[in-house]
Amino acid sequence: MNIKITEKAAEQIEARIAGKAGYLKLKYDTEGCGCVVSGVTALWLVDHLDEDDREVATDHGSIYVEKSKEVFLDEEVIIDYYEKANCFQLKSKSEYLNPRMSFFNKTKDK
Repeated sequence: MNIKITEKAAEQIEARIAGKAGYLKLKYDTEGCGCVVSGVTALWLVDHLDEDDREVATDHGSIYVEKSKEVFLDEEVIIDYYEKANCFQLKSKSEYLNPRMSFFNKTKDK
């Protein structure tokens, strides 16, 4: 898997995690969705990693992805930032996987 983070997205991520310890995850969240194939991607800042998390190196540091959920993502994805909607976007060359992706601080140090 290859993840590219645009400059705009990197700036926003850095601003949101500034001074906080943790790991950045591209989370495929299925809670409340009813089915594993109906998940929603989001960026999570977490205190610890799960056994299934895999590190993916990017130009702007590492991001972690659940290995078992990679099947729901394209081989190459881009994390961008859309200023007008104040949100992140997850996209590939052929589609938007989440045009309004949220960032959640799931650490104890909120």
